[in-house]
Amino acid sequence: MKLAIFENIMTPGGHEVEFDRILVEEFKALGHEVEFYVPQNFRFQFDYQTPVNRLKGDAVTYTNSRGLKKLLAAFRREFNRQRWYRQLFEAQKNFDVLVVPTSTYRYLRALNHSELKKISVPMIFILHGINPTEAPKFLAAADKLSTNKNIKLVVLTFTDNIFGERRDNVYTIYPPTYTARDLTTSPQSLVPNPYLTIGFFGQYRREKNLRGLLDVYLKGKYTRQVKLQVQGSTMHVEDANDFEEIIKQYHGVEGLSFLHKGLIGAEWQRAIMNVDALLMPYSALRYRYHWGGMLFTAIGFGKPVVASDDMNPEVFKLYRVGELFKSGDLNDLARVLESFINDFDKNFPTYAKDLRLAGEDFSPVNFARRLEKIMEGFYG
Repeated sequence: MKLAIFENIMTPGGHEVEFDRILVEEFKALGHEVEFYVPQNFRFQFDYQTPVNRLKGDAVTYTNSRGLKKLLAAFRREFNRQRWYRQLFEAQKNFDVLVVPTSTYRYLRALNHSELKKISVPMIFILHGINPTEAPKFLAAADKLSTNKNIKLVVLTFTDNIFGERRDNVYTIYPPTYTARDLTTSPQSLVPNPYLTIGFFGQYRREKNLRGLLDVYLKGKYTRQVKLQVQGSTMHVEDANDFEEIIKQYHGVEGLSFLHKGLIGAEWQRAIMNVDALLMPYSALRYRYHWGGMLFTAIGFGKPVVASDDMNPEVFKLYRVGELFKSGDLNDLARVLESFINDFDKNFPTYAKDLRLAGEDFSPVNFARRLEKIMEGFYG
């Protein structure tokens, strides 16, 4: 089977880049061919060692766009999306299945105004979660596309329905873990000694309340040696400025280090591998409905976590991969973090066992196999 990936989201790095890599490498491992279709100005942040086809029409980024500029960017993106859809429709003879790896209901709404909705090969739209506000719009778009059985909408979630609703053209599957693809070392299986090194990693946004975390961490009473590493990449100027202010504020504090830089590939994997646990203290309702990239990085790397209880709660019901605190409650975060650190050695065997089981359940190869069944019409 020849798989075509239509990618049009340009980011400075992060989970979108790694998600495409999972699609490319896992489907190649299953014996399929893979190629990309991208806008003419698309810049790859990683060399996927895969053929690339360029489509007329520039990709539009929302980075640093606000107000009227953001509206204009959205208009340009919708205009170009129709151009891309038209060219993909014309190119369908060159592949057996077409995948859009990071979609929203807007992609589907646009498809209803394009001849691409008549595509004669399977076309897979992957949505990385749907919140209650998006659900009616998504289901309405799905209903309008239901006459073409080749169009399959795949939602990465932990339930078998969309807020109680089901559709024949909507499939729900588990998301994949992110793993150390470029490193030869395996995830740590021994209790760290002498220092317990904890990492706060990923894209920095002010909603993640890093200041609150740092204050809580520094006030904790710990019975074992511990240090905290903070890494963040930023997409918006205001987030970058805020992160730099935090770095200056806490400069020189013992046991605390910062890195304001986006990490990709082996560099990112090495950074995750070099810590013993991960902190995800950010609280937002959307984390309940959209799978957590950092949580699935932690699982893939075998790293226990401290996370808000709105971070994919279904995962924690299945596996004890760490500890949860009450969303938005810094006092509870302080209690849980202190207990997590002080009892880490005692609880590590349980964390390690459940991380291993979760890693198998959500593995990239299992994800690819589930997706493959949908493509071939044998799933659901």
